[in-house]
Amino acid sequence: MKSWIPLALALSLGASFAHADCTYPKSPDAAPDGNTATLEQMIAAKKDFDRYNGDMNKYLDCIKLEMDAAAPADPAKLTPEEKKKADDQQKMLIQKNNAAVDELQVVVSRFNEQLKIFKAKAKK
Repeated sequence: MKSWIPLALALSLGASFAHADCTYPKSPDAAPDGNTATLEQMIAAKKDFDRYNGDMNKYLDCIKLEMDAAAPADPAKLTPEEKKKADDQQKMLIQKNNAAVDELQVVVSRFNEQLKIFKAKAKK
């Protein structure tokens, strides 16, 4: 029984370290107004939004790794308490993933709206 203590401690520390690696990215400032922005402002904003998109994809990949690591190898061998804990952890990670995807879509769509306005203005 005592031999399980170091293993359990190592596994719990590993899970903590895996969680600590997933850093939620900072979203860019608001997109410039497409009606008044200069080309330089739109290019700078695009670079910032591209950075954010890349950072968010790294975060989502990290969450996926956490989900894989948190999934029990053999759920049938878990006690009801362990199963509930594993299920709760999976639900939390799924919620983090979904919230990040939702934010990414909103932030990027706001920039794309302003980019369309900017391009339409440039054509006139």
